[in-house]
Amino acid sequence: MISKKFDIQGSRVDYFFGARLKELADVCDRRSTILVTDENVFAAHSTRFKGWQTMVLKAGEANKQQWAIDSLLAQLMEREADRSFTLVGIGGGVVTDMVGYAAAVYMRGIRCGFVPTTLLAMVDAAIGGKNGVDAGIYKNLVGTIRQPAFLLYDTSLLSTLPEAEWQHGFAEIIKHAAIKKLSMFKELQAHDLQYYRRKKASLEALIQQNALLKTKIVQADPFEKADRKLLNFGHTLGHAIENDTGLAHGQAVAIGMVYAAHLSQQLLGFRQTLSLVDCIEQYGLPTHARFDMAKALQNMRLDKKRERQALHFVLLEKLGKANVQLVDFPQLENILLSLDTKA
Repeated sequence: MISKKFDIQGSRVDYFFGARLKELADVCDRRSTILVTDENVFAAHSTRFKGWQTMVLKAGEANKQQWAIDSLLAQLMEREADRSFTLVGIGGGVVTDMVGYAAAVYMRGIRCGFVPTTLLAMVDAAIGGKNGVDAGIYKNLVGTIRQPAFLLYDTSLLSTLPEAEWQHGFAEIIKHAAIKKLSMFKELQAHDLQYYRRKKASLEALIQQNALLKTKIVQADPFEKADRKLLNFGHTLGHAIENDTGLAHGQAVAIGMVYAAHLSQQLLGFRQTLSLVDCIEQYGLPTHARFDMAKALQNMRLDKKRERQALHFVLLEKLGKANVQLVDFPQLENILLSLDTKA
């Protein structure tokens, strides 16, 4: 197990890479720790939860709502959990979002940690302290920014993931490479999803590389005032597509990145759209889908990144370098609707 320590937002966050879930006992006291997971993870790994107090949530984004948090808080009260307790989210991004939020508000804040069980959560969702729930169809509209005490990485938990979940994780990895790290993008171009599923050492190195990349961005900008905004590449339209179509997060983000690349081409002269599209397809992700662009644009008007009649949109200057542009809605609508007509 490799331990790394970071100071983020004035809090110490410990990362345990190359770990195993059984080593959680070295990080938390069983007597004052409650594990929170979902039905899918519990069914796949039930024997690993023996000896721990455990709560099991309903699985899926549809259940990431305030009522589920209220239920979780009620269970904590029933178990007489006090401020000495640690809440550990074991699951994908839905679980870590909800557990982080619940821990932030229960008794005005108790210790929490995450054991991400999906590739997407390992490289993105569990990192950075953004926690919360959806409000109806609007993703992550309610929540907090509060760092976990630790993240424990056990890649053996990925063995039960269906291929689609691997693909969703690679959408975020491709995003990181596109906005910040050309060398990683070239590495991704040289391989494919099956390569990383076969090569454990390469997978662990890639996960660590992505986790540290995002962590350094968050460390410098915990409240999303500067570079952390870059992590929204592909997400602005992606979230709107996800809301409208029911596509999985990684699929919607992949499509969002394609549109953002075309937008970058028109506004910044970006010349590598085809390379990005090819890489996305190489990892089994979609680059287009049928959706109502007018409705997606309306959804974006309620996006957290809106500023009056404009939207902060992440664009690419070149692969490995992105910036945030304030694009007014009429201009954004004209370009995206014209791209949608050509698609």
